[in-house]
Amino acid sequence: MRTIPAELAERYEAEGWWTRDTLGDLLARGLRAAPETGFRVHSAVRPWSGTFRDVERVARRLAAGLRERGVGPGDVVALQLPNWMEAAAVFWASAFLGATVVPIVHFYGRKEVGYIIDAIRPRVFVTAERFGRMEHQPDLYQDVPIVGLVGRDFDDLLADEPMPGVVAADPAGPALIAFTSGTTRDPKGVIHSHQTLGFETRQLAGLYPADRGHQLTAAPVGHFIGMVNAFLIPVLDGTPVNLADVWDPGRALALMKSDGLTVGGGATYYMTSLLDHPDFTPGHLEHMKYAGLGGAAVPAAVTTRLAGLGITAFRSYGSTEHPSITGSRHTAPEAKRLYTDGNALPGVEIRLAEDGEILSRGPDLCLGYTDPALTERAFDDEGWYRTGDIGVLDEDGYLTITDRKSDIIIRGGENIGAAEVEEVLLGMPGVAEVAVVAAPDARLGEHAAAVLRLRPGGPAPSLDGMRAHLERAGLARQKWPEELHVVDDFPRTASGKIQKFVLRRDIATGR
Repeated sequence: MRTIPAELAERYEAEGWWTRDTLGDLLARGLRAAPETGFRVHSAVRPWSGTFRDVERVARRLAAGLRERGVGPGDVVALQLPNWMEAAAVFWASAFLGATVVPIVHFYGRKEVGYIIDAIRPRVFVTAERFGRMEHQPDLYQDVPIVGLVGRDFDDLLADEPMPGVVAADPAGPALIAFTSGTTRDPKGVIHSHQTLGFETRQLAGLYPADRGHQLTAAPVGHFIGMVNAFLIPVLDGTPVNLADVWDPGRALALMKSDGLTVGGGATYYMTSLLDHPDFTPGHLEHMKYAGLGGAAVPAAVTTRLAGLGITAFRSYGSTEHPSITGSRHTAPEAKRLYTDGNALPGVEIRLAEDGEILSRGPDLCLGYTDPALTERAFDDEGWYRTGDIGVLDEDGYLTITDRKSDIIIRGGENIGAAEVEEVLLGMPGVAEVAVVAAPDARLGEHAAAVLRLRPGGPAPSLDGMRAHLERAGLARQKWPEELHVVDDFPRTASGKIQKFVLRRDIATGR
C-alpha cells in the first residue's frame, strides 16, 4: 500500500474527515436509529421484502457463524451476488467482523472471477448457484476454506443467535478491495480503508438533494459504488432500500408509477434508456426530478436533453481509486452543472500536469493496489494520484474531462481526442450513444472508428451522412472517423461504462 504523508493524515483527522469509526460502527449506529425502515428486492427470481432489522438479524447470524469458524479482522470475505438481500447481509456481516470485503460483479465470467480469487485468496466466498449467465464453478474456489451458495447452503453458515456489537478493527486498515470495472484488460484490486470509505459515504450523501425521493438501485452491488449507494448511504440517512437485480427500463418505469420510486442518475445509460423506452410518458418526469451523472463520460447532449425535460442534471467525476474528486451540486449554476464535471469536493485537491493529466488527492483516495508495482506507478511521495484522465479547469475552478490518455487516437502522428468526436456525433438524429476508438491503419498507424447505438426506430446513418454532419459541425477532417459500425448495445462494465478495449479488439479482428 502507498505511504500517506503524515501531514495529510493529520489534516484529515483534524478536519474530522477521518474518524475512528469503522464501517461496522457506522452501520450499527445507523441500523439502531432506523430499524423499521423498509428493504425490498424487486426480482423475478428472488423477490424479498422486510426491514433493516430483518436484514441486520441475518447479517449478525452470519457474522456469528463466521466468527465461530475463526473469521475476524484481517480476513477477506468475497461475494459474487446479484442485488439481493443476502448481498447486504454478507457486506454488513463483514463490517461487523472487521473483515475486508471484496465485492465481485455478478456477471463477471470465469476469467475475471478466477483472477480475483487468485489475487486476494479469500477466507470466505459467498455466491449463488446460478443467476442469468452466472453459474457457480466449484473448481474456481476449491481452495477457499468457507463457501456459501445462496439458494443451497448459505443458511448453513448462519448461527442460531446473532452476534452482538462490533469487533474492534483498525479504522486505517483495509475494509474493502474493489476491482476496477474492466476498461483495462486485467482488473486492478483497489484497497480502501474504513476511513476512506467512511468519508466517501458521507461525501456522496452530502451531494444528494434532500428531496430526491426513494431511489431504485439497479447498478450492481458487486461494483463498490453500487454497494455504497445501496447498503451504506441509506443506513446513514434512514431511507428505504429498493433493489433491482436486473436493469429493465420498462420495469423501472412501472415501479415509478406503482411504488413511487425514483431513478436519480448514475451512468448516462440508465437515464437515456428510460427516456428512449416506449413506455416512457411525461408523467414519469415527476419521479425523475434529479439526475446525478458520473461513472463514465457525460456528454453535454445528454445533460441538455435532460434539462429540456425539466430534470435537474449535475455531473461528478471520480474513479474506483478516488471515488469523488469533483462534482456540481444540484444548486450550482446551470452552465456549470450541464457542461463541466464540477469543482473539487470538500477535502479534495486537484492539479493538472504539464500534459493536462489530472492529479488528485483527498480523504477518500484509496490506499493503493493489491499489486505493489501498480501502486508505485500511480502515486507519488506527496500523496498525489495520477488519474490517467485529461482535463481543463475554468476560471472558477470547475473541471471538464476532455479525454483519457488511453483514449487518444494517434493518426499519422496527429492526436485525436475521442471525447471531442463523440460529443459531435451525439448530435446526429437518432443517435443514442457513441464510442469512438482507434482502429489499425496500414498507412497511418491508426484511424478513428465510430460505433453507434441508435434510439428505437432511429434511421441508420451512412458513412457519408456522418461525415456531412461532422463537416457542418466544423470538426477538422483528420478527426473524422473512417469506419462506422452500428450495434444494438455495447459491451459494458458493471457501472455501465463502455468497454472500449473490447470494441478496439473486435474492430481489429474484423468482428
